[in-house]
Amino acid sequence: MTIASSLIPELEQESAATRRVLERIPGDQLPWRPHRKSYSLGQLALHVARIPSDLVEMARPGELQLSEVSFGIPDDRTKAQILEAFESSLASAKAYLAAVDDAAAMSTWRLRHGDIEVMAMPRIGLLRGLMFNHLYHHRGQLLVYLRLLDVPVPIVYGATADENPFAALMGGS
Repeated sequence: MTIASSLIPELEQESAATRRVLERIPGDQLPWRPHRKSYSLGQLALHVARIPSDLVEMARPGELQLSEVSFGIPDDRTKAQILEAFESSLASAKAYLAAVDDAAAMSTWRLRHGDIEVMAMPRIGLLRGLMFNHLYHHRGQLLVYLRLLDVPVPIVYGATADENPFAALMGGS
């Protein structure tokens, strides 16, 4: 098993929780936003869906120019398109992680702004830190959006106020 391919089980495990969250987004509320500075529900959901493949595309080259990165997220997708984007994103990330050898995983990846080096780290650090932690951060935001919209919050790491599979075992309802 290579260093990068060792991330695949975590990606698969976390994708189940992410899928549950994305499946809960109300398709008729995609333009909603909790604050004028916030992403809309649809934008945030699409961002969550695309993080794995977007990070793969960033990690592929040895360096990336900040001027070549677009941080805009379209606001015109349907719930079905967001879910399709997530499945495609996962497939892309898994294929990439399975193909990266240890030398490439440990090679230095750089983010530059012109001649200025903004960030440098082993490629595996970029993948681990941004593909996963960034995904968890935004998935958490999406859970808050669901709560604010009064949508039942699904299980991610354990019981929620809306779903508790352990309640019956513990004598509750």
